[in-house]
Amino acid sequence: MSWGMVPYDPQWPRQYDAEAEQLRRVFGGELVAIHHVGSTSVPGMKAKPIVDIVIVVEDIARLPEFDERMIDLGYRPRGEAVGAFACPSRFYFNKPNADVRTHQAHVMQGGHPDIDDKLNFRDYLRTHPGEAQAYGALKERLTLENTTGIAEYMEGKDAFVKDIIAKAKQWEAQDGMPESQRS
Repeated sequence: MSWGMVPYDPQWPRQYDAEAEQLRRVFGGELVAIHHVGSTSVPGMKAKPIVDIVIVVEDIARLPEFDERMIDLGYRPRGEAVGAFACPSRFYFNKPNADVRTHQAHVMQGGHPDIDDKLNFRDYLRTHPGEAQAYGALKERLTLENTTGIAEYMEGKDAFVKDIIAKAKQWEAQDGMPESQRS
């Protein structure tokens, strides 16, 4: 693969903060919430150096109105998530810098189930460092062994991710992180 895993970088939260501020200006009043998710949002975990961002909007039907502003910010609109790991009504943008992705934005309308899954997954890994370490190790192994591209990588981590999401839902329902503490 053209990307690999790197040790946790304490700059990732600051990179997210800077990007989130720009994205707030892009989406303005349409923005419901914005969150740093993915491996770069879990302190201490190895990750691909790509900052994942969830953008929650009021009305996903208005999303095309923001394409030009996203392009001006350096993002490429990639459309609705389709393929083997499709997620209907989730739209994807990536931001390359010299053809290396630095950020990826997942845009969904409020109430989309993938929002809670991503937040619960992140919050669970933040508070369960052993699981975070295991996930980082799995991703590193998959990156090294990968021969065919992103679909193989995604398939390789799918069962682990689904298991953590199930654990995270149970944990969140019992005594997980309150919504007010999420960022």
